[in-house]
Amino acid sequence: MTKKLIGLIDADLLDNGTRHPNIALEKISAYQKYELKNDTRLLLTYNEINSCDEVYISKVYTYTKVPPIRKPKNTKVFKGGTGFYREKAFDDDRRLKYDIEHYKPDYELYNDFIKKELARKIKPIKYRDYKDYSIGFATRGCFRKCQFCVNRRFDKVKRWAPISEFLDNDRKYIYLWDDNVLGLKDGWRQVFYELEETGKRFQFRQGLDIRLMDEEKAKVITSSRYIGDFIFAFDHLKERDLIDKKLKIWKKHCTKTTKLYLLCAYESTDAKDIEGIFKRIEVLMSYRCLPYIMRFEGWQNSEFKGMYINLARWCNQPDFFKKKSFREYCEANGEKSSTMKYLRLFEKKHPAIAKRYFDLRYDQAPILF
Repeated sequence: MTKKLIGLIDADLLDNGTRHPNIALEKISAYQKYELKNDTRLLLTYNEINSCDEVYISKVYTYTKVPPIRKPKNTKVFKGGTGFYREKAFDDDRRLKYDIEHYKPDYELYNDFIKKELARKIKPIKYRDYKDYSIGFATRGCFRKCQFCVNRRFDKVKRWAPISEFLDNDRKYIYLWDDNVLGLKDGWRQVFYELEETGKRFQFRQGLDIRLMDEEKAKVITSSRYIGDFIFAFDHLKERDLIDKKLKIWKKHCTKTTKLYLLCAYESTDAKDIEGIFKRIEVLMSYRCLPYIMRFEGWQNSEFKGMYINLARWCNQPDFFKKKSFREYCEANGEKSSTMKYLRLFEKKHPAIAKRYFDLRYDQAPILF
């Protein structure tokens, strides 16, 4: 049988750059090399398509630009990923075939690309995810059905793969892209057991669901080899009482930094949304947790666009957030700065909100745990 040359294009990498390897392409590469005995190559330009027998183009993000592709006569071109098929990415005919999905990734796929980048004096830390981590899904799916999430068509969380399926023993760490591992009911314990058995530090990059926290989960998670900050989400103000209850449980066991994503500009982009951000920040301050602002796409069209920028810069830089109130952070940028301009415009229109929240400080908030 004649060997084929299989070209693999990480569209996100070519358009915007990305800190994560494309795990689907790594699985396709491994399957093609070790099962079908073909040669694979990561393509760094679309012009290279002509030299291949088959080409697989994948993108994760809908905003990634892919140029018009004139299909070569003798080359088969396939497209996949949530960036192309956001609403249908998990249909059976869009997914990787079972044997490919459950194949150990080809962690060497990006090696030549990384060598070229290092030769250009790019710092190695930029490619830490490519070189130091085993990557995969222990579970897939989520029952939350959040409208902004690509996985909202799922009804439950199910076990997807054992950790051994994607583990490379030569890599220091593990990270997982599970949507909601704690939603696996009793099965979540087995996942954490398998992770601990590897002896390696690990992280769930999508974060964990604080709404499912209980005493046992808090003990298991905080006593594990978890790497980096613990990350949860506080997306909706209406869940304030539940988040408050769960953070009380969590903080009994956790002494490490805890961060919660705050979704904003989703339900609205008006003053009520800005106030909702501050209300959630106030809760987190009292539990000595850090907020991380996640702006939904509509924020750029808001009359308070500048406030969304200010809030993200203040909250998403812990050194500022821990030491300065929102007002102090803005003032530190200078009286003539755009930062102060945005603050004044909002304060003039909504003085009550400004008076209530602009001077809150993380280091002075009453402790609730």
